[in-house]
Amino acid sequence: MDENLIQFFSSLDRSLFVEGHYKALAKLDSPLPIGFGQTISQPSLVVYMTEQLQLKKTHRVLEIGTGSGYQTVFLAEFSKEVFTVELLEDLGTQAKARLEALGYQNIHYKLGDGSLGWVEHAPYDRILVTAAPRNKPQDLIDQLAPEGIMILPIGPTSWQDLVMITKDKEGKVTEKKLLDVTFVKLVGKYSR
Repeated sequence: MDENLIQFFSSLDRSLFVEGHYKALAKLDSPLPIGFGQTISQPSLVVYMTEQLQLKKTHRVLEIGTGSGYQTVFLAEFSKEVFTVELLEDLGTQAKARLEALGYQNIHYKLGDGSLGWVEHAPYDRILVTAAPRNKPQDLIDQLAPEGIMILPIGPTSWQDLVMITKDKEGKVTEKKLLDVTFVKLVGKYSR
């Protein structure tokens, strides 16, 4: 595992990304509620997904589902620019305030339907989706740059496959299952 990623993970206080009595549970390796029927993923999964993206400081990253901003901060730390889309205005506003307070200036925020991506700034070197569509979201695959990597959960409400989708120089798309996971569903075009 990448040593810089481990050091960053160890130095980041997850309690900054949860509210109320959940702050006391922030050190647990488990998902926690963040309100509005949404969750913050367990830290080990956030680190794993970040590592699978193979981020470089030259990369432009699209994140679908800002949530609490916890995953976003990992993306911002290890890439050039992050474009993050959140459907729920309250969550998006809270996450933006947290991330700006932490000093991140390489994050662009959008409120809206993340299932459609953020076409105006495409293509992206990396895409991370933190909510599960039922099927592969073609709109997001189309926004992935050649030699790009996308990590996302795909499947029904109760369980999903965490999948890595890659696009080669010629634009050929391949898919590989990484893990069994459970994420909240992606709302929008590709929802159940």
